[in-house]
Amino acid sequence: MADQHTPGSLVLTFFGAYGRELTPSGRLPIAALIRLLGAVGVDAPAVRSAVSRLKRRGLLEAGAREGARAGAGYALSPAAAQLLADSDRRIYQRPVPDGRWLVAVFSVPESERDRRHLLRSRLGRLGFGNAAPGVWVAPSHLAEETRHTLRRLELAEYVDLFLGTHEGFRPSAETAARWWDLESIAARHRDFLTVHEPVLAALESGGGPTPESGYAAHLRALDAWRQLRYADPGLPDAVLPPHWPGTRSEQVFGELHKQLHELGAQYAASRLAPN
Repeated sequence: MADQHTPGSLVLTFFGAYGRELTPSGRLPIAALIRLLGAVGVDAPAVRSAVSRLKRRGLLEAGAREGARAGAGYALSPAAAQLLADSDRRIYQRPVPDGRWLVAVFSVPESERDRRHLLRSRLGRLGFGNAAPGVWVAPSHLAEETRHTLRRLELAEYVDLFLGTHEGFRPSAETAARWWDLESIAARHRDFLTVHEPVLAALESGGGPTPESGYAAHLRALDAWRQLRYADPGLPDAVLPPHWPGTRSEQVFGELHKQLHELGAQYAASRLAPN
């Protein structure tokens, strides 16, 4: 399965990678977003539609123009700024296991089954494994982000969170295989490597990218890695199968980011103003 890059995901990834730093207010004209997303194959109607959806979700805010010719400008909402701050920790920081697990126990009245569906969906997207009906488990390092997410979605009143250790009776590796679809996660890591490892190999062989191609390669890799890091919650090595492909995909992303981020930032800044 190739990388899946939706316009909305690319817009959020762009703001996380570059958009927060490009202007003093963090607000970007829609025309600039169209130019910058065009470099990764997203056309103008798709950018406008994605921005509208993100605005309806409360993740982007329209604001006063910056400059007489800037057009409509959009910036991250406070909720989106918090979401991307949490996402930064997922993307760039390797979690250090502390031997504890985060347990979410919830109960939602039958009359609010839509909230129950949203809660299950969001816990899954955060990387929780389903241990039993109404009981979900994740590595302890996801506690802060989980609290932020549940409050943002007004789901906190339905959930109790606990931190603790696994005391048996099954081996933790066997337990993890029951709670998470490890083969599916491993397949996503292999897909990431199929697409992005050749890009790194080309860089290491001395093939210097242009600013635009470096920017596009970095944004695509970052968008794919951001999605992958939500599918893979960062389980301790002790509960993972041997030869886990996530170890290599983390190395590949780290090198791509190291080599391409600054080049991408330069390109983004150069494309902010109209030609």
